[in-house]
Amino acid sequence: METDTLAIVGPQSAVMAHVLSHLANELQVPLLSFTALDPTLSPLQYPFFVQTAPNDLYLMSAIAEMVSYFGWGEVIAIFNDDDQGRNGVTALGDKLAEIRCKISYKSALPPDQSVTETDVRNELVKVRMMEARVIVVHGYSRTGLMVFDVAQRLGMMDSGYVWIATTWLSTFIDSKSPLSLKTAKSILGALTLRQHTPDSKRRRDFVSRWNTLSNGSIGLNPYGLYAYDTVWMIARALKLFLDQGNTISFSNDTKLNGLGGGTLNLGALSIFDGGKKFLANILQTNMTGLSGPIHFNQDRSLLHPSYDIINVIEHGYPQQIGYWSNYSGLSVVPPEKLYRKPANRSSSNQHLYSVVWPGGVTSKPRGWVFPNNGRQLRIGVPNRVSYRDFVFKVNGTDIVHGYCIDVFLAAVRLLPYAVPYKFIPYGDGHKNPTYSELINQITTGVFDAAVGDIAIVTNRTKAVDFTQPYIESGLVVVAPVRKLNSSAWAFLRPFTPLMWAVTGVFFLVVGTVVWILEHRLNDEFRGPPRKQIVTVLWFSFSTMFFAHRENTVSTLGRVVLIIWLFVVLIITSSYTASLTSILTVQQLSSPIKGIDTLMTSNDRVGYQVGSFAENYLIEELSIPKSRLVALGSPEEYAIALENRTVAAVVDERPYIDLFLSDHCQFSVRGQEFTKSGWGFAFPRDSPLAIDMSTAILTLSENGELQRIHDKWLRKKACSSESSQSDSEQLQIQSFRGLFLICGIACFLALLAYFCLMLRQFKKYSAEESASSVPSSSRSARLQTFLSFADEKVDRTKSKLKRKREDMPSNVYMIEAEPKNGSARINRDISQEREQYNNETWLH
Repeated sequence: METDTLAIVGPQSAVMAHVLSHLANELQVPLLSFTALDPTLSPLQYPFFVQTAPNDLYLMSAIAEMVSYFGWGEVIAIFNDDDQGRNGVTALGDKLAEIRCKISYKSALPPDQSVTETDVRNELVKVRMMEARVIVVHGYSRTGLMVFDVAQRLGMMDSGYVWIATTWLSTFIDSKSPLSLKTAKSILGALTLRQHTPDSKRRRDFVSRWNTLSNGSIGLNPYGLYAYDTVWMIARALKLFLDQGNTISFSNDTKLNGLGGGTLNLGALSIFDGGKKFLANILQTNMTGLSGPIHFNQDRSLLHPSYDIINVIEHGYPQQIGYWSNYSGLSVVPPEKLYRKPANRSSSNQHLYSVVWPGGVTSKPRGWVFPNNGRQLRIGVPNRVSYRDFVFKVNGTDIVHGYCIDVFLAAVRLLPYAVPYKFIPYGDGHKNPTYSELINQITTGVFDAAVGDIAIVTNRTKAVDFTQPYIESGLVVVAPVRKLNSSAWAFLRPFTPLMWAVTGVFFLVVGTVVWILEHRLNDEFRGPPRKQIVTVLWFSFSTMFFAHRENTVSTLGRVVLIIWLFVVLIITSSYTASLTSILTVQQLSSPIKGIDTLMTSNDRVGYQVGSFAENYLIEELSIPKSRLVALGSPEEYAIALENRTVAAVVDERPYIDLFLSDHCQFSVRGQEFTKSGWGFAFPRDSPLAIDMSTAILTLSENGELQRIHDKWLRKKACSSESSQSDSEQLQIQSFRGLFLICGIACFLALLAYFCLMLRQFKKYSAEESASSVPSSSRSARLQTFLSFADEKVDRTKSKLKRKREDMPSNVYMIEAEPKNGSARINRDISQEREQYNNETWLH
């Protein structure tokens, strides 16, 4: 750089790149590297540093997608503790987190130049004692080969392990083939990645020339191709720089003039005046090199970075099992062919060929084992003193039995691997243990799992992982009940009193409305007042049986009647169904209707010792703790309910089903007001929880889960499993819509009827006023209107017709004027007669 440098190719390591990039920024000299691929070498911080090969962020994305493809959840990362190693593993952790995986342990080794076999052995001994068996090695060839060699001697290259090496291994294989027998054996079954370079005639010719030049002493790996393309990239950019009319010139850096002394001689360094333009030409490169198309995105990353996925098989031979690209993910088709199609990264479109894993096996490793090299799982089991059908300890031993234990053992038998475990009873044996404390024992490491009648509730899922529920559960209310005996008035029980009252009122309302609509037109709705009242009552209630004999002739009356008959049909059908249920099913009654009754009352409520019901009632339903009574057994339930110590007991459904099988004088009131289930608890992110969930689903599908349930929990149910009288009664809310529709129909019909009748009355009064002196009193007009409304339409028409025929053909009305006594002509009656005839015909 003291000799006026235009560009620098290198350095090889990210450690040096971090240092030299500051100097390149100061001197405005582009620094191009195809091996210093640290993701943190950001163009924002180092604008003159250019990575001419895909950086390690894409490499870690490929590894993360491989982990997800094979279904693993945790990996262990082994790396050299330098900038490139640390930052690469950090990027891997970020990419794994995006797919809900993680690095369970980061094993940091000293830098490549100083790492020793002892350092490697110490770390691998720790790794061997851990749960995860997927190991990613990120570093350099010297460290990586040492890791594989020590791992083989420790038995860590046997079946069950997964080893993924970054590009250092493929580079070593491409450069040093054929490998020594010792090296080939130590890396057998490992997976590695190689930068993908599309096949082309130009590339094949170059490889042939290289083999001739090197005489086969060193193989050509993708980094060599990127190096060659990097030099040509600089050459093309420099030619463009000169073709643009720029000149190459340098100037002194005033910041470095005072630093001329010392070994570095920084004062001799000069700034490249055209550095920014030259850098811009480099970033605008668009060419096809030996490594494929070369083009930079806006963030300076190469277009379409991709990798070959390699499986090391016998004799160290690298067998390709697929590709990865940021365009299409994992595929067995070369990425350059997929670029012509729309991107498809769906899980169904991700494919790789089969793999030979460490130990020579072809079946996919599970990716984890029980930690500490096979130590038995310590499984906490609640030592119950009541409801021992679910789980109980044999007196004097640590042997446990019960429904929950049988489900667990059946699920373990379905696992594709052996699970060493030991049941450890939890509790003093005098009262049921607190299940929340049992769950806390898992988070503190006392237990590795918990098996029993453990409800899956929100606060517990925050601390541990549960399996798929193996039985449904939920809180219910149990209270004493009394039998309702049949009585002479049983037929009234289907409806509530309000429902009876509203129904009766609507019968009368509809009868009255139909009478109003039919009175002026229909002789069957006319006659003396007593007869009309009887007609209204008869017509109203006869519609209940569709036995009304009166015909309706008005359009509005028919509309109202049709709607009302539909309402009656629904009401009578519901009444019949409800009455049938009441008379054929035994009825039980209790003042407790469900959880709502308990919330609004001051009665005491019982709950089971150790259950989550206590916290739920206090925290969720705001029931004071002073109202809660802890009960330890079904016998205590029965005594407390019979003695009225508590008004009701709140507990989970499986317990209550067992309780009611022996205590028929009690019954569930209302519906379940929570929905949950029971499951087995494991530490957070435990892969065993997933496998056990799959096994439980299998038990459910093949019927084994039901057989276990019937073995332990199938009891003879009480014959008095009741239908509740209150729930059988039909409420007004159920028919509110029907009554509303009917009421609106009646109102609209009456409104239309009165509007039409008022219009007719105006015409009628005009005719009356023409033949007689009009009355000015309100009572007289009201009496006239009522008479008009009561008179049949045919009679009104005939009366008007007779008056019209008796009227002279040419008569004038004379109106006396009291002030001047004069008379004036008012209107021609003959014209009125013609107008009236026309209106009558239209009517």
